[in-house]
Amino acid sequence: MGVYVKSKMAAACVRTLGKVGRLVLETPVCRAANSYAVVPRNTLRGSNRSYGTGAGGFRSNPFFTTQLRSARVLGCSFLLGGGLGLYQTLKLTFQRHHAEEEAKPSGSGAELKLTLYQYKTCPFCSKVRAFLDYHGLPYEIVEVNPVMRKEIKWSSYRKVPILMVNDTMQLNDSSVIISTLKTSVVSREKTISQILDCYPKMVSKNDSGKEVVEYNNKYWIMVSGGEEEKLYPDKGARKEEIKWRKWADDWLVHLISPNVYRTPSEALTSFDYIVREGKFGTFEGFFAKYAGAAAMWLISKRLKSRHNLQNDVRQDLYKAANDWVAAIGKERKFMGGEEPNLADLAVFGVLGVMECSPLAFNDMMENSKIKPWYKRMEKATHHNKAQH
Repeated sequence: MGVYVKSKMAAACVRTLGKVGRLVLETPVCRAANSYAVVPRNTLRGSNRSYGTGAGGFRSNPFFTTQLRSARVLGCSFLLGGGLGLYQTLKLTFQRHHAEEEAKPSGSGAELKLTLYQYKTCPFCSKVRAFLDYHGLPYEIVEVNPVMRKEIKWSSYRKVPILMVNDTMQLNDSSVIISTLKTSVVSREKTISQILDCYPKMVSKNDSGKEVVEYNNKYWIMVSGGEEEKLYPDKGARKEEIKWRKWADDWLVHLISPNVYRTPSEALTSFDYIVREGKFGTFEGFFAKYAGAAAMWLISKRLKSRHNLQNDVRQDLYKAANDWVAAIGKERKFMGGEEPNLADLAVFGVLGVMECSPLAFNDMMENSKIKPWYKRMEKATHHNKAQH
C-alpha cells in the first residue's frame, strides 16, 4: 500500500475523531452550562417554580456543571488523540516507506555501493567486470593478493570474485553475481536479498573427497510474465543464453591457461603483466614472476591433458572462437541481437584476460573469425562505462 493511500486513511480517521470531539462539545448539556441565553425557561410538572434565566430560577446546577466538565475533557481528548494519532501514523508510514525505498534496487544501480574483490587476470572476475561496465554500474575494485589473500581474510569464502553490496551483503560466484544483478536491473520491485534467495547454495564432495560448492539456478534471470517477454522477445532466447553462459564456464575458461602459458616465454610475459597489475610487494613480485611463470607453464601441461586438448592448444582456441561466431550467425551483431546479452558478456569477459598475453591474444584475433564481434563488444562495453 502506498504512502499516499496510508496518509489518506490516517487523515480520515483523524477527521472522524475530530467530528466526534466537536459533537461532544456542541451537545445541549455543554450549552446549558455554558450560556444561560440558550436554555429556554422550563416549568417542572407539579411545581410553579421556574428554572431558567429569570430571577426566580437558578444560575448553576451541580449536575450540569459535572456533565460540562466531563464533556469538555472528552471532546478535548478526542481532538488531542486524533492529532497525535495522525502524527504517529504519518511518521511511521514515511519511515517505513523510506526504509523500503532504500532496500529497493534501482534499474540503474546508482543507489547500490558495489565493491569487487578480484584478481585482475582471473577470467571469472573479468566476466563480472564486463557485466558491470556494460550496464554502467559504478563499482570499486579491491585487488586481492593471490598468495596471502589477506584482503578477504574476513570471508569464509576464499575464492574470487566476491561482490559486496552496500558493505553488508556478500555475493559469491561470478554467475550468481551476474544473474542477481541482472534480475535487479530488470525487476525493480525485488531487493538484492530477495533475489539472492533464488540461488541456494549446495555443498557436496567430489570423488577426491574435496568439498564442492555449487549454486542452483545460477544461470537463470528471475523474471516472468511481461518482464520475461521484454528481456527475451525471441522464442528460445533464454535457453540459448543459458547454454552459452554454461559453455563459457565449462569449456572456454579451460582454454585460457594452456594458451596463455603455452611456452616458458609466453608464461613469463603473462606473469610480468600479472605482477604489474596485481598486488605484490617487491620481493614477492619477483618471486611470483619467475616461480609463478614456471609453475603455470607446468600446470598448463596438466590442464591440457585433463581437458583433452590438442597438442597445439591454439587449434582448440580457434575452434571455440569460430563456434561462438557461428552460433551468433551473420544476421545478428551479438547473440542478444542488437545489444549484447549475458552470454555475449560472459564470452567477452573470459577472452578479455588473454590480453595479458599479446601473442596468444593476437593469434586468436588473426586466426579466427572473432575479431569483428570482439571489437563491437569493446565499443559497447566501453561506451556504456564512459556514460557513468
